Amino acid sequence: MGSSSDLQALIIVLLIGFYSVIQCTSTLLDTNAMLLVNASQGSSRKMPENLFGVAFEEINHAGAGGLWGELVNNRGFESGGLHSPSSIIPWSIIGNYSVVRLITDLSSCFKRNPVALRMEVLCDSEGDNACPDGGVGVYNPGYWGMNIEQGKTYKLVLYIRSVDSINVTVSLTDSTGVQALATANIIDTDVSNWKKIEIALEATATNHNSRLQLTTSRKGVVWFDQVSLMPIDTFKGHGYRNDLFKLVADLKPGFLRFPGGSFIEGKSLINAYWWKSTVGPWEERPGHLGDVWSYWTDDGLGYFEFLQLAEDLGASPIWVVNSGFSQEEAVSLPNIGFLVQDVLDGIEFARGDPSSTWGSVRADMGHTQPFDLKHIAIGNQDCWHGNYRANYLKFYAAIKKAYPDIKVISNCDGSNSKLDHPAELYDYHAYADANTMFSMGHKFDGTSRNGPKAFVSEYAVSYNNAPRGNLLIALAEAGFLIGIEKNSDVVDMASKAPLFLNANTNGFKPDAIVFDSYRTYGTPSYWMQQFFSKSNGATLLNSALKTNSSNSLIASSIWLYNQVDSTNYLRVKVVNYGSNKVNLKIAFEGLDPQLIDYSKSSKTVLSSTNVNDENSFQNPTKVYPVNSSLKKSKNGINVILSPNSLSCFDLLIMSKSIVQINTINDRPYTSVI
Repeated sequence: MGSSSDLQALIIVLLIGFYSVIQCTSTLLDTNAMLLVNASQGSSRKMPENLFGVAFEEINHAGAGGLWGELVNNRGFESGGLHSPSSIIPWSIIGNYSVVRLITDLSSCFKRNPVALRMEVLCDSEGDNACPDGGVGVYNPGYWGMNIEQGKTYKLVLYIRSVDSINVTVSLTDSTGVQALATANIIDTDVSNWKKIEIALEATATNHNSRLQLTTSRKGVVWFDQVSLMPIDTFKGHGYRNDLFKLVADLKPGFLRFPGGSFIEGKSLINAYWWKSTVGPWEERPGHLGDVWSYWTDDGLGYFEFLQLAEDLGASPIWVVNSGFSQEEAVSLPNIGFLVQDVLDGIEFARGDPSSTWGSVRADMGHTQPFDLKHIAIGNQDCWHGNYRANYLKFYAAIKKAYPDIKVISNCDGSNSKLDHPAELYDYHAYADANTMFSMGHKFDGTSRNGPKAFVSEYAVSYNNAPRGNLLIALAEAGFLIGIEKNSDVVDMASKAPLFLNANTNGFKPDAIVFDSYRTYGTPSYWMQQFFSKSNGATLLNSALKTNSSNSLIASSIWLYNQVDSTNYLRVKVVNYGSNKVNLKIAFEGLDPQLIDYSKSSKTVLSSTNVNDENSFQNPTKVYPVNSSLKKSKNGINVILSPNSLSCFDLLIMSKSIVQINTINDRPYTSVI
């Protein structure tokens, strides 16, 4: 093989010849391009291990009625407010006012959530005042219908009280209450004090729009509280809905940002997310109104469950905390101390020894080992507040004193000018139309290489004409992510937001994953993210794109090391944002093309016949990655990029002599020798 200077000269000659061909052969319908990938020693850079992750926010019923497996909506009857009487929606009466009466009172045995349901039954089991067939009572439809599946078991937990003996039937039925899917009886003569009842209900049939019923034909007064129905079959028994968990896990996220977003602020501070109210036994969690997104959550998916979720995903947890602001209120600097201490307590809950005050609470919940919490984001989009920086500095100083290894994330933008306060990262949000988002692939090209790195915690194309997402949106976001790969020396992490959308809501759109009680699908943006699922910790190669249509193409090249079979791949990703096909030639410097094993190389393309195509429950894979083999060309790699497409070329490198495997933080790092 010749010297490096000889090879460079040869490539220059090839480029000149290539462009001569372009000048003679390009037409209005064809675009010609060359991607020169520099695989020589010294041209590579390791990308952050947690570069791409996911941002979870309790929005669009992402948790309550979504990822979190609880099927009962408003299980503690608290959503109407901590007063009596109050609304019990969506609980509804079975019968009418002449035979059964429902009202809330403050008789619960739980101090933090005192509301209970009082059911007065006026009819009886027999005689002239006999109850209707099937009895009277109350039912809960869950979140737009409960998904009950034949052969599966559901754990019902409820608290019950009555001055008399009881005979209550609990049942899972269809939406009308006619078809019974599972039934059990609670018969007890001593329930004068609150009693916890647990019942396993095995479904004999499937109905995706079911409800839970509590009925009786015995005259008297019965109180109910904290009524929970959970499928036994959740991920590792941790409470996460299996299909939704798997979709997130398949993205191989490097981090999990939680619990929001605007959710942590609230419109008013009383409705902000306060972590201490979300830990401990679920029955004792008061729940709260997420007034920014206008729905109640019982906080079954609380601080502990988010930390557990990150661990189950193999992702680094990033906790977003309230910095002293809601959307309408603010905590003054002299009073910020209690919030600072609250955050320190939260870190102790996650990381503290089981003998510590808050570490013992975590241990009592079944997790004696500390969680790997190393990132704290102070606030959400709060930099515009006049006293944000003063508040922030109080948090920063206290956290660094107690936990010097924790990386603190500021809300202030450092992409254009240096921050005026200390931080390891700054939070950057990117919401734009499709064309602007694609052009933002170059957003960080001119950012200073000194100072805190960017955490792009929320990015998305905001496009009202495609509420469920479409191909155009996915391609624009892919262009942005390729730009983040190429600028991963100044961008440390990035995540799309929002992650989930319950199809029954009219919330923030478009999103990555759409679902209802039993179905789910990934939007084109979801499948786009899978193209980047192996980028975390990979090696970025310098690459130069030469084209006669530079405004519609963007590309990146990385080394991938497969630990399973110790193989090495060179992955090239290219977005063709234009409406013309592109004839692309891929050339290499520092790598002999003869070392590419085409028999085990492949290409994957995300495209469709129309840029406005989107997925749906009826056609969940209309826009979906298509994998095929990669054919060898006589003179290097020549491929055709379809109009409006994201293409990925995985090239297996046969010789291991061209790569050097090092280890950084126990992760393989591939570099060229």
